[in-house]
Amino acid sequence: MSATIALVDDDRNILISVSIALQAEGFLTRLYPDGEAALKALIENPPDLAILDIKMPRMDGLELLRRLREKQTTPVIFLTSKDDELDEALGLALGADDYIAKPFSQRLLIARIRAILRRTELSAGHDADQAEANGPIERGRLIMDPARHRVSWNGTPVTLTVTEFLILETLAQRPGIVKTRNQLMDAAYQDDIYVDDRTIDSHIKRVRRKFREVDRDFDSIETLYGAGYRFSEE
Repeated sequence: MSATIALVDDDRNILISVSIALQAEGFLTRLYPDGEAALKALIENPPDLAILDIKMPRMDGLELLRRLREKQTTPVIFLTSKDDELDEALGLALGADDYIAKPFSQRLLIARIRAILRRTELSAGHDADQAEANGPIERGRLIMDPARHRVSWNGTPVTLTVTEFLILETLAQRPGIVKTRNQLMDAAYQDDIYVDDRTIDSHIKRVRRKFREVDRDFDSIETLYGAGYRFSEE
């Protein structure tokens, strides 16, 4: 079955051109001119992935993502203004899986979409035989079930995006071992796609924040400045 991609952008030219490019690659598309028009539809009938512009009238992409994350973990790619680091940081902090700066290459966008969908399939259990064989990961109060994309801390569920899940899984698989940002990039993105250091840092901050919402003393993800991150098993 073809994946459905939701496009939310107030620029009609971008909506039409990206939709044509995606349909040529076999995707189904749904188009929305702003966040307010998209919100109800995306919650009631989630697409496989959503592409959100940040700067839109009525409801911008950041607010739309914030409201979506209250209900679901649909993968999201942000379209940001060129070199607007604040937008990128805010988007990743709110739980976006990736971002692309305008003007962008449609070829790059399609590659990012395919990479995220592959990660989503793996995490959702389409590769369940391998996940079931390996079984859940239990590290102290952390339990991760890759086959069902479930995470809990001290018995309390923690909702992670696909990218966040894969980063945490990589750290938890070998507690105490330092993982560089490049290693975490490889684990989370798994394709020959460049992402910079601050993308991984933003995802780590988001994961920590989610765990601290259920345990304010959570400190199991350690930063080793100049080296990377590691998971400390209690």
